[in-house]
Amino acid sequence: MQLRVTFVAAARSSALLAERFEDDWPLDQAGWEEAQRAANGLLPLAAAELRYCSPTPRSRATGDVLGYAPLVQLALRDCDMGRWRGFTLGEAMAREPAAVDAWLADPRSTPHGGESLLSFIARVGAWLDTRPMDDGGSIVAVVEPSVVRAALVYALQAPPSTYWNIDVRPLSTVSVMGRAGRWNLRLDGAFAQSTRR
Repeated sequence: MQLRVTFVAAARSSALLAERFEDDWPLDQAGWEEAQRAANGLLPLAAAELRYCSPTPRSRATGDVLGYAPLVQLALRDCDMGRWRGFTLGEAMAREPAAVDAWLADPRSTPHGGESLLSFIARVGAWLDTRPMDDGGSIVAVVEPSVVRAALVYALQAPPSTYWNIDVRPLSTVSVMGRAGRWNLRLDGAFAQSTRR
């Protein structure tokens, strides 16, 4: 039995441009416009049997603009960044350079008082492994870029440090196919035209 799970990265917001940890900013005007331009290309994903999203306003709004009417999944929330929530990496580094270095070097560390990278990846992986399995079934999930990275690290059984080498652009898509504990990356043709001008 194989299941297809397609992750769609949420459209951008001003906070996303600043790359702030665990921010709950809504879509800005440019994000709305990008999502609307991408909607026709991403509309086929609305045929998925199940449609989910991260609990952030940006992910929920992106799913709505794309016509998915997604259900919020708490397991797809961003990594809990503790006292660094809302900071940029530069701001956290300026305040706690040794703690940031430890966090970047050790996926088990939690110097911010939140969730470790390893726990975050495991949480997203557990969500993936507990999806209902119908042979040929499909799921779409509109999520934060960090959740896409965590899902790919988990699905590929890659070292946690791989997380830092995955770049996820707003409104990009990637699919994994398989079943619990055995996932394969699936690269298809682009669903949407580029939203860049």
